[in-house]
Parts: sequence; structure tokens; C-alpha cells
Amino acid sequence: MLAKTSLPRIRFHDLRHSLAPCLLAAGVHPKIASERLGHSTIGITIGLYSHVMPGMQANAVKQVDAANKAGKKASDRMIG
Repeated sequence: MLAKTSLPRIRFHDLRHSLAPCLLAAGVHPKIASERLGHSTIGITIGLYSHVMPGMQANAVKQVDAANKAGKKASDRMIG
């Protein structure tokens, strides 16, 4: 069936290499991605796919900042 299409031929294993970056880029925790991929350790997952994770650092900073701001607002309401 695939031969009748213009889709590229890919191996089943190649699907794993497509799934991993998608999971990590979507914000799935690396431990969960590692388990889904069947890696024996999270270190394997991070070692192979850390190139898709740089944005996760910036996202973590934004989340902490938002939590701090929300906490300050709640604190101000309690005091004020």
C-alpha cells in the first residue's frame, strides 16, 4: 500500500526518533518520555534528545515567575 503513495519509506524504529522530540517539545516530563520509549534510564533519553529541550529551561523560568507572582498577589490580599 505504501508503494502506491508518495510517502517516504521509514522504518518502524524511525517512528521512535520522531516521537521522542515531539513528547519533549510538548512538555512531557523526560521520565515519562523515557518510559514510553522503553529506555532503561532517563539518562538515555536526555542524552539522545536533549537538543529539543533548550526551550524547556525558559519555560521553567516562566512557570516559576508566574507562581511567584500568584503567591505574592495572594499574600498581598491576606495582608491587605
